[in-house]
Amino acid sequence: MFQSFDVTSTPQFGRERADALRASFDALGIDGFLVPRADEYQGEYVPASAERLSWLTGFTGSAGVALVMRGQAVVFVDGRYVTQLAEQVDGSVYTGGDLVGEPPHLWLQNHGPKGFRLGIDAWLHTAAEVRRLEKALATLGGSLVFLPYNPLDKAWTNRPAEPLGRVTIQAIDHAGELAKDKLVKMAEATAKAGADALAVTDPSSIAWIFNIRGSDVPHTPHPLARAIIPADGRPLLFLDKRKTGIEPEAYLTQLADLLPPSDFDNRIAALAAEGKRILIDPDQAPFALGEIVRSKGSTLVEAVDPARLPRACKNSVELQGSARAHLQDGAAMVEFLAWLDGTTPGSQTEITVTKKLEEVRRSVGERQQNPLKDVSFDSIAGAGAHAAIMHYRVTTDTDAVIEPGTMFLIDSGAQYINGTTDITRTVAIGAVPEEQKRFFTLVLKGMIGISLARFPKGTRGCDLDPLARIALWKAGADFAHGTGHGVGSYLSVHEGPQRISRLSTQELLPGMILSNEPGYYRPGAFGIRIENLVHVLPAAAVTGGDIDMLGFETLTFCPIDRRLVVANLLTDEELIWLNAYHAETNEKIAPLLSDDATKSWLAKATAPISR
Repeated sequence: MFQSFDVTSTPQFGRERADALRASFDALGIDGFLVPRADEYQGEYVPASAERLSWLTGFTGSAGVALVMRGQAVVFVDGRYVTQLAEQVDGSVYTGGDLVGEPPHLWLQNHGPKGFRLGIDAWLHTAAEVRRLEKALATLGGSLVFLPYNPLDKAWTNRPAEPLGRVTIQAIDHAGELAKDKLVKMAEATAKAGADALAVTDPSSIAWIFNIRGSDVPHTPHPLARAIIPADGRPLLFLDKRKTGIEPEAYLTQLADLLPPSDFDNRIAALAAEGKRILIDPDQAPFALGEIVRSKGSTLVEAVDPARLPRACKNSVELQGSARAHLQDGAAMVEFLAWLDGTTPGSQTEITVTKKLEEVRRSVGERQQNPLKDVSFDSIAGAGAHAAIMHYRVTTDTDAVIEPGTMFLIDSGAQYINGTTDITRTVAIGAVPEEQKRFFTLVLKGMIGISLARFPKGTRGCDLDPLARIALWKAGADFAHGTGHGVGSYLSVHEGPQRISRLSTQELLPGMILSNEPGYYRPGAFGIRIENLVHVLPAAAVTGGDIDMLGFETLTFCPIDRRLVVANLLTDEELIWLNAYHAETNEKIAPLLSDDATKSWLAKATAPISR
């Protein structure tokens, strides 16, 4: 993809900011500068103080990078954000690039001028990214320039202050394992890798290891912090004390020395100067960290963050908490969908229903004495053609009436202290065309295919991905996003390393929570996505089989719109699954509902379907 935008339909935003950035190139000795969406912690969600890509270009998606050169500029996004990019950036300044098919390093290799000098902020890029860029630039006789400061930050006036979100303790009743025991395991993993100390740079790993949660970034309850965990000795946690109250500080100081974040660089440098071998994850840690170690003549041990896999494989307490959170969230979704179904078609807008859903989640949370902490991401509420924009974010400028005769897609989630949820439902607003029902059913077949899957040990996400697509493929269609992503335990709604996608080579292991969300999108017309969360079950015997098989257990319980299902397109097995799922949904959710009218609606919404 190399996309030009219709400049008459996009906001005229960003030329002066791009030019201000270019004005620094001569003094820095560069021909271009790379602006990623990531911050110094490499997180998906970043605080307002690190929204550099948005400030520069106007693009607000959660994944992207801008390459600003002297004569042109490109913003690279994946398939989820193509339409959003065209709507948000100034087409007279930027063209669109393909973050997956031709990311910046390949784009430079294919289109960059000879001798190109690319400047980067080494705190905003991982070691893996840097290697790809250096290799690409070498083919041009170019070079990568590690800048002494970020020129964009100098151009950014009125930049917000860094966050000081409060830190809370995640109790053992929700964590299922004591932090002191996790720290022992991290130290053991560090020694086993041949390192003297582990540098933990992923805030979600910090939250999981120390059993704490934070509020520094939108929707993901981790604190922006780092840690050094020695193979032998007392851990160091680099966390601003202004984020802790008396109890959290007392708790944390039992586990580690609590130091200011600004001390992290010096402590790493001091360890390296002593010849200590430091373990970092090259896919997570900023490149600048490795440079500090190398500059002191010490050795980096590059390995996967040892907290990443155990964090992904939820223990029994975390799984039980997630199941309870999903039932509560299912009750909120049912109350919301019953309300929506009872409104007059055409009387609501994307914004009014989004506000209503959050209001219902808060109300149900109060009733269940398990408050909504936050939404787990900005809700995607797309009516009609807006539903075809995979990660559409409604604004006051784009807010659309949910018209009769269309489908409405609502993708949303919640953060509760016992679990993180993510659910998508596509519903009919009045009578919709038969073609849309056909595609809805093809998407449903894919979702059921994943739900019913049994698979041997060693199966990867890429092995299962075709199960969600085969019905669409047979119809000459597909969707441009992964089938599923990992989900945390009151942490990030997008958690690795587990995924179900063409690119996922991570083995699926018991306890991993994933989304199951195939879709179909026809630009300018309609969009469909159906999403449940599932978790991987341990391998078990199959009647009459030879080997034990893993499978999935569904966590999400909420009706799938029966009005959109073409029963004749479902196999017997698929229809049995759907009717059983609906029966279980009614059984589990009805007792949590507050009034008889909603219970009656649920009973009708989950009634058996027959051919």
